[in-house]
Amino acid sequence: MNLQHAPSVIPAAHNLQHMPAKQVLIVEDERPIREMIAFGLKRAGFEVREAEDCRAARAALADQRPDLVLIDWMLPDMSGLELTRALKRDRETRELPIIMLTARAEEGDKVAGLEGGADDYVTKPFSPRELLARINAVLRRATGNGADELIEFEGLALDQASHRVMVSDRTVPLGPTEYRMLEFFMTHPERVYTRDQLLDRIWGGNVYVEERTIDVHIRRLRKALEEFGYDRFVQTVRGSGYRFSARTV
Repeated sequence: MNLQHAPSVIPAAHNLQHMPAKQVLIVEDERPIREMIAFGLKRAGFEVREAEDCRAARAALADQRPDLVLIDWMLPDMSGLELTRALKRDRETRELPIIMLTARAEEGDKVAGLEGGADDYVTKPFSPRELLARINAVLRRATGNGADELIEFEGLALDQASHRVMVSDRTVPLGPTEYRMLEFFMTHPERVYTRDQLLDRIWGGNVYVEERTIDVHIRRLRKALEEFGYDRFVQTVRGSGYRFSARTV
């Protein structure tokens, strides 16, 4: 590794506290499905709130922000995809982890959901066990790996304690998956990683995610970094995968 471009790791102060139960907002218009999901999540130790449409979901979000939102694609007043896009455009909710629930299983629909801002996409029918695994995986990406360090790379700073990415005094807006991806890249610069390797390192081997998902999140990460001039650091290596580097390709 070229030491000139190696990231610096600085200890950061952080007080460990007892973590309360995670809260999930379920946005689903079919009551039996909503109640089935709520029952399983409560048994797993989650706090659960419910909304039957987008209007109720917005009211619930204004009242209290959950740790994660499950959104059904087909809702009576607005599509779940439109709601997801709106939440990701709003400064107050753009970093909120979102999982889309839908019967639409075509690849194009999955890509649309992910590009719309969803952090994961679960097709119906699904088992409560699969949904719980995906929720836990997204929450792990959103909260980080428990590290307590400040990582700096060419003026780009990632604080693992506060879960923020900064350039000077400006915050880089990232969703939980893009944050986790950038965290991995900044701690593993210069090396080329295949899509399979990135899926294993970022999502974990126990959750099935399609390779195409990597490309979607790479585009979202680059878009977030573009305003600050750091999108060029996320480089495509043709026929191999991706790397994070300050060197020109």
